[in-house]
Amino acid sequence: METRYHIEILTEALGDTFSPRALEEIIRGNVAQDRLRGQIGHDEYHFDNNAFEAGYAYIEKNRAEIPAALERGNPMDAWAAFGRLTHAAQDFYAHSNYVTMWMARFDSPPPPSEIDPMDESLLRSPALRSGKIYYPLEAFTYLPFLRRFVLPFLPRDSHAWMNLDSPERGEAFFYAKEAAVKRTRVELTRVFALLSPQMKMLFLDSPV
Repeated sequence: METRYHIEILTEALGDTFSPRALEEIIRGNVAQDRLRGQIGHDEYHFDNNAFEAGYAYIEKNRAEIPAALERGNPMDAWAAFGRLTHAAQDFYAHSNYVTMWMARFDSPPPPSEIDPMDESLLRSPALRSGKIYYPLEAFTYLPFLRRFVLPFLPRDSHAWMNLDSPERGEAFFYAKEAAVKRTRVELTRVFALLSPQMKMLFLDSPV
């Protein structure tokens, strides 16, 4: 997703849970994944190129880093790891066909707030796919004035055709965004399960 939507998702999902300082560092860790060095050769950051196993492993790796960092008394590293984790989890819905498969179940899809981001039948479906990156042509789709000229030359399984990164992609974007909000809260619950009460207070940056 575009940076502004990652920020909106994190703020909606976590804004009432973390201190402003902690949320700022989580956001910093999240959006840093979209820097140039994170775009090339790191499909696991974004669930691109059908890198589902690598993406899941990347989430687990960062989750494990959170209690380890808190045991060292270093919440900054824990917040950065949670930011990286949530970026990947959020991009799963924007870069795969999970959302469109969920919507296809209905003659008239319910509102975005009803989407289930953890439907096991979809998560395990052999039809689950994510957009492939066809460089160098794909890079030109990030330039608005060139996008419409380049798209016809890219396969329909490309990231350019499949992504739900912004409202320009149609109503499915709003389902992807809502799924990402819910998944962010799921990931927080999973992290909490690994933390002692003292570690949880440090992670939340709680004054009490």
